[in-house]
Formats: sequence, C-alpha cells, structure tokens
Amino acid sequence: MDEKLMGDLDKDFIEDVKKFTEDGDLLNFIAQIFKTLSDPTRLKILYVLSKKDLCVSDISELLSMSQSSISHQLALLRHQQLIKVNRVGRMAIYSLDDDHVLSIFNQGKTHAEHKKSKND
Repeated sequence: MDEKLMGDLDKDFIEDVKKFTEDGDLLNFIAQIFKTLSDPTRLKILYVLSKKDLCVSDISELLSMSQSSISHQLALLRHQQLIKVNRVGRMAIYSLDDDHVLSIFNQGKTHAEHKKSKND
C-alpha cells in the first residue's frame, strides 16, 4: 500500500483490513449468505421461523405456498446453514440455525423499517 495514503492509519487497522479483504473464502461465504437472504420468500420463511419452529406443511399453509416450493427454499437455507432441521419421528421440524441468524434477520428488518418510515 502507498505510505502517503496511510499516514494517519494505525498499523493494527491496516493489518485487520488486509486480513479481511484478502480472505477470499470468508468473503465468498458472506456474499453467499447475503445472496440467499436476498429472496423475499426466504425472508418470509426466516420470519416465520424466528417466531416458531415449524414443519413444511405449517410453513406452506402460513405463507399460502406449495409444500414443494417451500421445501426448495428450505433446502437453500439449510445449505447456507441459516436453518436446521430436527426430526421428531417422521416429522421434520425447521428452526433458525442459531442466534446469529436471528440477529442478522432482525438487523436487516429494523434497518428496512427505519428506511421505509423515512420515505413514507
């Protein structure tokens, strides 16, 4: 990096930025998470699962969508480790993977509501 541009920047800051921006695997993983979150149907599913762990048929009924389309979206969310499934007998119950997912979702929702209220 050009020393002239970094005169006021702390060495630890520079190292932190380099470490993050050069970690292609991490950046790709983060990008995939946000890509997965960019679909309105998947956001609806995450909202439902933020309230209650449910099976495919319950999610399908709540969102007025076919079970096959819900199952497809659930598979994509599972692939990105945003949700998990627990088997209870023959029933598959879906839930958010962990508190990080809830936090990401809630932060995005709060930000969107804030921006929307400013535009109204």
